[in-house]
Amino acid sequence: MRLAIEQARIAEENGDVPIGAVIVGENRIIGKAYNQREQLQDPTAHAEIIALTQAAAALENWHLNGCTIYVTLEPCPMCAGALVLARIDRLVYGCDDPKAGACKSLYNIVQDERLNHRLEVTSGVLVEQCSKLLRDFFSQRRVKNAQ
Repeated sequence: MRLAIEQARIAEENGDVPIGAVIVGENRIIGKAYNQREQLQDPTAHAEIIALTQAAAALENWHLNGCTIYVTLEPCPMCAGALVLARIDRLVYGCDDPKAGACKSLYNIVQDERLNHRLEVTSGVLVEQCSKLLRDFFSQRRVKNAQ
């Protein structure tokens, strides 16, 4: 999770919401990314999506069975769906997202019995550090917008 937090800081340095993701498979890091929506002007450039693409390329397989993704914020519906489709085994995330979370807060896509794959989920890992990154980012943004 500390590596995901480092990735989130890179997003913040680039003016994007500080969210980072790291995927581990075959006992090594096979994907790591940060939000790049502002940088790429791409609504799908979430940290999880970019990390999934990297991991699939590293394994030369879109089936990411046996892999774990670490994310600083609870994934949104798009990312949660992508995790299911990639067949990631485990999701570990920092803080809940009451506005867009799709793994516990608003929905639970990753454990929906109607889907053909479900993930093991662990939440609250380094929650204070992950939450602080987001709080500070949005607080600074509000100050800038008020000026």
